[in-house]
Order: sequence, then C-alpha cells, then structure tokens
Amino acid sequence: MMNNGNRTVAFVTLGCKLNFSETSAIARQFSDAGYEKVPSSRPADIYVVNTCSVTEHADKKCRQTIRKLHKLNPDAIIAVTGCYAQLKPQEIMEIDGVDMVVGADRKGDVFQLVNQLPSKSLTARSFSCAIAQVETIFPAFSQGERTRSFLKVQDGCDYKCSYCTIPLARGKSRNLPVDMLVKEAEAIAAKGILEIVLTGVNTGDFGRSTDEDFLDLLKSLDKVEGIRRYRISSVEPNLLREDIIRWIAGGTKFQPHFHIPLQSGSDKVLAAMRRRYNTGMFAEKIEMIRRLMGDVFLGIDVIAGFPGETEEEFENTYRFLSEVIRPAFLHVFPYSRRDGTPAAQMPGQVRESDKTRRVEELVRLSDRLHGEYVERFRGSRQQVLFESTQKGGLMFGYTGNYIRVERPYDREAIGKIMEITL
Repeated sequence: MMNNGNRTVAFVTLGCKLNFSETSAIARQFSDAGYEKVPSSRPADIYVVNTCSVTEHADKKCRQTIRKLHKLNPDAIIAVTGCYAQLKPQEIMEIDGVDMVVGADRKGDVFQLVNQLPSKSLTARSFSCAIAQVETIFPAFSQGERTRSFLKVQDGCDYKCSYCTIPLARGKSRNLPVDMLVKEAEAIAAKGILEIVLTGVNTGDFGRSTDEDFLDLLKSLDKVEGIRRYRISSVEPNLLREDIIRWIAGGTKFQPHFHIPLQSGSDKVLAAMRRRYNTGMFAEKIEMIRRLMGDVFLGIDVIAGFPGETEEEFENTYRFLSEVIRPAFLHVFPYSRRDGTPAAQMPGQVRESDKTRRVEELVRLSDRLHGEYVERFRGSRQQVLFESTQKGGLMFGYTGNYIRVERPYDREAIGKIMEITL
C-alpha cells in the first residue's frame, strides 16, 4: 500500500440520508489508511462524489459539483459513485476531470480502486455492471454528528413506480442480516452516539434477502445498550403493519415520528403512479397510527404535477392533506421527467409553471400545518437531544416527536438528552 500520510481526500454527498451513510463508511476506509480528510471547499488530492439522480435538477447539480471540484484542483483524482453514476456512467466520464465512475455493485470498493491510482488518469474508467446483476449490499453508517447516526439496513427496491429510477440505480430489494446490524448499532453506541435513524430505499421491505422480518430487526435493535432513540427514516404505507405500530407504542426506544410517502391524494393519479395503495387505505393507516400512538409527527412526501394531474386532482390532494391527513410536515417535490420510466412517455405532461404554483401552494400548507403542530405542544415538557452545531450563539436539538428546539449555545449540553418546557 502507498504511503498516504500526506494525501488529502474530500467528500461530497448529494441526495438522501442513505447516500450520507454510505459516504461516511467510505470516508472511514480512507481515514483508516492514513489519508487526511479535508472540506470539499479546499483543494484536495482526491475528491469522492456520491451522486443522486432522483430528478433532472439532481443530475445537473452533480455535473456542476464535479466541474467545480476540477477547477479547485485540476490535478486531483475525482471518483464518482452513487445513483447518477450507475444510470449514466458514460455521461459522467465525459466531464473534464473525472478519473473513475463506480457503479452500484462496486460502491464498497471505492477506496480500494482510488488507492490503486498513484496519480490522475489520462482517461476515465468505469467500474459498473447491469443493475440486474447487482447482488451485494454495502454496509454503512454515518458518524459525522456526535448525536445521531444514519444506519443503512436495506438497499434497492422491487416496486416499479412509474416515475422512479431508483430500481434502475440501486437494484433489487436486499438487506443486511439482523445480527450484523445489531453489531453495527453496538459500534455506533461505542462512539457515544445516542440516536440512530434507520435508512434504506424501501426500509419497511427489510428481510426480503435474509428471510427475516422488519419487526424482528426493530426488536433486536431496541435491546442495544447505549442507544437511547431510534427513528425510521421512511416507510411505505402498505408496509406499516399494525403489529409494528402496536409494538412501538408499547414503550420502546422508537420515537413518535414517521416519514411516510403519499405522493398524491388522487386515486386516479396513484393508480397511474403504480403505487400500492389508495387514499382510503392511506387514511386508515394514519388513523391506526394516531389511535395507537397519539399525536405523532408525520412527515409526508407528495409529488406535484404528475402527468395527467388536473387542477381538480391537485385540489383533491390539497384537501386530502389539509382536511384528512393533517401531517406535521410535507416534503414537496415537483414531478421530474426521467428517462427510462413509463411516466416520461405518458400523455398530459403538466406545464412547469403549473408545477411551480402547485409546489408553492403545498409548501404554504406545510408551513401552516407545521406551525399548528408545534403550537399544540407549547408549554409541554419534552426530552430534547441537543446537537453540536452552533449558529448565531444558539444550538438546536429535537424532541422525540421531532420538534426543533433552540437554546443559547452550551458546550455541556451537546449530545445530551435534557427535559425542557417548550
């Protein structure tokens, strides 16, 4: 192995929390080999870019990032991985400065591949294969925050939603075994981190490749000493079983906070999206959660401007969210036309101006609903885990039900759970 004591490496993560956990795992391999990690705003010997491709805007941001890094240090080795790298490796290899593109099957080998390069290449190389051939899963957890870690439990998706490229970018649904994930959680706890967020592409589909069950995973993780809190980053509504919610509600470390994708409040649009539920089933799931757990924090994903979404269907979505579901927060996305998806060929593509207006209406609704949710807890006593970030003399943390709390910066409060009155 080369002497890496004087070599610097920087990382850029675009997209989801799953990418964040994977980048962190790759970064640990570089650090263990003697590389010095530096911010991506500084010239470095090596740049590793973990990309996203959920929208055309995400692809554009990836290209801009690569060009910016090459300009920062034209002699730096640039390695690109992630969803965009799997979907369009040739497109990335044509960008000035790129040395290698690493697909989904070799993501865990990024360090090894880069470490073998003594200096910048004359031509870019691609390490990839057809997504149908991807069988492995790269273990990963993040440790950038002193208070919270994102633990990857699952990857890939067997659903074929008509707008989504994720199955093409990450492959079939697969997961790590429960016993390995318990060891990962124990390693996180040994670092003094108190909260773990379970991440995956289709987290609730856990167990498909190991013949285990999602609830088995939750019960095993709940026993790990040192971890005080768990959150589930995103779970499909059809996979949120009543036995899971009943168990969480029975007094566990899992917090009253769920992130659940809806995407549309129109049954016609949901059918065109090839989602596995309708609005009636979705409403029943939300009612079940609230009946068993009370006023939990619900973050809901919604897409505005899907092909064929009329003004009436958008209004149905708005009413369904504002009158029936009433979540604490909305994650709003404009529909993005993606190559290789059935939705890209559908008639009734919505004008960009209409998408923008619908997104703005939903964002305003989200602001109102979030304000109302927070107000309901004013004056209550809550447990808050404070984080290390300092901004304007203040620090912040989150309650179990994900209300953000600010207080004057106090170094002694970092990484501690404190009971306060909101």
